[in-house]
Amino acid sequence: MTAAYPLLLGHRGTPRLHHENTLPGFQAALDAGLDGVELDVRRLLDGTLAVHHDLNLPDGRALNTLTRSQVPAYVPTLDAVLDWAAQSDAYLNVEIKFEGARADDRVEASLRAIRQHGRAGRSIVSSFSPLILRAAKAADAGIERGFLYHRRYIVGIDLVPVVARRLDVAALHPHHSLIDQGLMATARRGGWRVNTWTVNDAADARRLSALGVNALIGDVPEVLLSARG
Repeated sequence: MTAAYPLLLGHRGTPRLHHENTLPGFQAALDAGLDGVELDVRRLLDGTLAVHHDLNLPDGRALNTLTRSQVPAYVPTLDAVLDWAAQSDAYLNVEIKFEGARADDRVEASLRAIRQHGRAGRSIVSSFSPLILRAAKAADAGIERGFLYHRRYIVGIDLVPVVARRLDVAALHPHHSLIDQGLMATARRGGWRVNTWTVNDAADARRLSALGVNALIGDVPEVLLSARG
């Protein structure tokens, strides 16, 4: 982590200034004073790990039907981003996107790349899919994991702590609208950090910081920096 508090991460870089999930956007986040970035991992047809949020490019072509030579140059590979992070010491939240009911080889390949580039101590792997997180634990339990969720899952009991314990995650990654004193108390009892997204309002940033949220992810660096004001 970093000595500054809370940790501040650009959501896919700086998407209001640069094309999201690109190296210029990531660098702009650091230049603005953030600690790192959140990014998304997809798999190309040839096995290359590409950093892109949507399955499809703007022209409609699906990334998993394309090879690296067919993908626009602005879409970086995970290796390229990890190289950049190694040089800049940026903290990375690597989200492995859900693409099917079963975890694919992106999980093991992503973790292997993080380890090979020396970023295991400055990265967390996150996903909405418990299956992906379970596969990540099996592949490399030493790289931290965060459980992403956007709504409460209550069926008699709150299922989030149950899932988080079974997956042995380091952090809960709820949408910022879900965070209150009760959620923070649950996290403290479970020994989990709380990292939240997508915080684009300064009042929200200050509220979440006051509650003790560990990391804020957002589109606008100035908004995130207000959490330290």
